[in-house]
Parts: sequence; C-alpha cells; structure tokens
Amino acid sequence: MKQIDFENGKITDNILRASVPMLVAEVLSLLYNIVDRIYIARIPDVGTTALGSVGLCFPIITIILAFSNLFGSGGAPLFSIERGRKDNREASMIMNTSFFLICVCSLILMAVGMIFAKPILILFGSSESGLVYAYPYLMIYLIGIFPSMVSTGMNPFINAQGYATTGMFSVAIGAVANLILDPVFIFVFGLGIRGAAIATVLSQILSASFVLYFLRKRTELKIRVLSPEEIRACGKRAKNIISLGTAGFIMQLTNSLVTICCNNVLSVTSGDLYISVMTIVSSIRQIIDTPIHAVTEGSSPVISYNYGARRPKRVFQAGVTMGIIAILYTLLAWSVILFVPRFLIGIFSSDPTLIADAVPALKLYFGAFVFQALQYVGQTMFKSLGKKKFAIFFSLLRKVIIVVPLTYIFPYVFHMGSDGVFLAEPVSNVIGGSICFIVMLCTVIPELKRMEKENLR
Repeated sequence: MKQIDFENGKITDNILRASVPMLVAEVLSLLYNIVDRIYIARIPDVGTTALGSVGLCFPIITIILAFSNLFGSGGAPLFSIERGRKDNREASMIMNTSFFLICVCSLILMAVGMIFAKPILILFGSSESGLVYAYPYLMIYLIGIFPSMVSTGMNPFINAQGYATTGMFSVAIGAVANLILDPVFIFVFGLGIRGAAIATVLSQILSASFVLYFLRKRTELKIRVLSPEEIRACGKRAKNIISLGTAGFIMQLTNSLVTICCNNVLSVTSGDLYISVMTIVSSIRQIIDTPIHAVTEGSSPVISYNYGARRPKRVFQAGVTMGIIAILYTLLAWSVILFVPRFLIGIFSSDPTLIADAVPALKLYFGAFVFQALQYVGQTMFKSLGKKKFAIFFSLLRKVIIVVPLTYIFPYVFHMGSDGVFLAEPVSNVIGGSICFIVMLCTVIPELKRMEKENLR
C-alpha cells in the first residue's frame, strides 16, 4: 500500500489522497446501520413500526462509538504531532495507550449495556410495544462492542501513518460483509431484526481483525499490548488522549442527546409517526455529513504532522484547502436536498404518509447547512493543533447550549409543534458555526505567524 508523504508532498494532493479513501470508508461505514434500516423498513407488515423502534437504539450505538472516537480521535492527532517531531517512541506509546483504553472501555460498556438495556431504552423514549423490536437488536449489538470499538478507534492510526487506502479497505471489509449478510439473516433465515444485528456484529469482527493485523504486521509503528509497568506509567498520556478526544466525543454524545430530546418532544407533540420521520432525517444527515467529515478527518493528519514539524505555511495551506472543499460541498448538498428530497427519503421508506411528512421536515432541518462547514473546519483545526479547550467548548456550544434548549423552546413556548424541533438544528448551525470559525481565525492565524517568525530567527 502506497504511503502518503505528509512532509514533502503537495498539500492539496495530500488532503485529496487522504480524504478520498476516507470518504469511501465513511460511505461504506454508513452501511453498517443504514443498510440495517433499509432492510428493517421492508420487513413485511411491521417495517415502519420496527424502523421507528430500532431507531431508538441508534443514539445508544452512537454513544458507544463516541467512546471509541474519544480514544481514536484523541490519540491520532497527538500521534501525528509526535511523528512530525520524529519522536517515534512517544508516538508508538500514544497509539498503544489508546488501544489499551479502548479495550478496557469496551468491556465496561458491554457489561453496563447488558445490565441496563431495558431501562435505558425506556429512558430514551421506547414504549412497551417498541421494546419488542429495540431490545433484541440492542442486546445482540452489545456482544460486538469490542470489535466495533477496535475497528473505529484504531483505524485513525492507520490513516495517520499515511495508509489512507488501507484505512478505507478495513472499513470496506465490514461494510460489504454486512451488505451481504443482512438480507441472508433477515429474510432467508427469517430472523428479522435479530438477523440485522447478527449481521452487523459478524461484519464488525471481520473489520476489527483486519485493522489489528495491519497495525501489527504492516505499519512502521506497530500496535502491541502495554506491559503492567507501562500501564502504570501511561497516566499522563491517557489524560492527554482523553482531553483532546473529548471534543469529538462530546459532538457524538450531544448528537445522541439531541436525538433523544427530539424523539421525546415529537412523541408528545406529534406522535410515533414523527419518530420515524426523525429516524429518516437523522439517517439522511449521516449520509450528507459523510463527505464533509471525510474531508476534515483526511485533512487532520496533514495539519497535525506539519504543526509538529513546525511548518506553519503548510498548516495554513491545509486549513484553507479544507475550508474551500467543505463550503463547496455543503452548498452542493443543500441544493440536492432542496430539489430531490423525495428521492433521499425514498431510500428508507415507500410509505406515502411518512414521505409526505418527512419532505418539509428534511428541508427545514437542513435550512442552513452551509454554516455547518464552518463548524467542522473550526473544530478540526482546534483538534489537529491539540487545542483541547477550544475544541471541547465549541462541541458543547452548538448542541448542548443552543440545540437542546431550542428543541423544547420552539415547540412548547412558541407553539411551533414538530416544525420547532426541526428548526433548532439550522439556527444552531448559523450561531454556533459562525462563532467557532471566527474564533479559530482569531487564534490560529496569529499563532502560525508567530511560528513563522520564530523559524526565521
């Protein structure tokens, strides 16, 4: 597999060579859950009901994956910075500390999830009838927490070493397996929702196995289990990994929090049908977010490596390139949503009543999507440069401080009903995205200028 040269290659080429495979990987990773939803929605007689019920599991799954990204997204930028400084020993210790944290956390989450699955689902808005579908899906999914967290949490360390195509391939293995196994277990074996969960777990095992193999056998810096002495001495590294990863963790955690709040408000103001609408809108959001996430995550190792190598011009060039691509993409995606919303919704359901309600909800939800690009760019710069306080604050600002209160204020105070729930997202994009981007410009650019002056001395 050809390795990307973060130090000497052209910035645009580096970002595209990292982002395109990551885009493919992100699209394929969607198949884990999206394909499940597509097939579940088409189970005879119970499809629409089952889709809404299983949709209540996805915030929980997002929380689980948020923990893997806590250690992966927190460790990978620090790993890249140390590689830029040519300190391979420290880089290796950061990677292996992240792996240790993933292993411990996965076991804890599996135990907690299995013990408290039913109360958690009820807390997240599941009815007694909904538990019939949501509970078995979640219980089977919990068995595969370890491989799921390993595949998502350690894949960034493959990309951070310049093997973007391999990172893509590791995701493709699981995604293709899930695509094949889903209809077999759901329809051929007649296992329904349980079959969807089994297919996902088996696919995650395949993906995790490849990630571990490549990091153990093929990369320059190899994964290994920490010794007891190293575990006792890794406290500072673990703290730094968790601190930096907290920003991404909060973003994913707050996405789940928002979904929970939306489902609770919609169940009261609009009924179970609108929970299915929100499930579809959230699924489309995942699809639409994927390219911009790939661009920003593909840019991150380029930015981090050159920041560690004290090359401010290349950091600036990478940031500008990332911003231009992100803004152009969000404008294009917004146009697609405005002109062909029925096509996007039709991927998940053919129910005419559901489609009729979902179209205006989708257009409203994505009403200011271009401003989300500003949020992504600002967040990525803060994370890539190791500025954890800024990264954490702006993760909290957009979702917790703005979206969650508005989700309740618009429907209940201004009596906007379901429209108020979907309006909270674009309002937060405008306010949160703008502030994050402006603060990033005011802090990062002066620092890069100072670094350039210091290099000339």
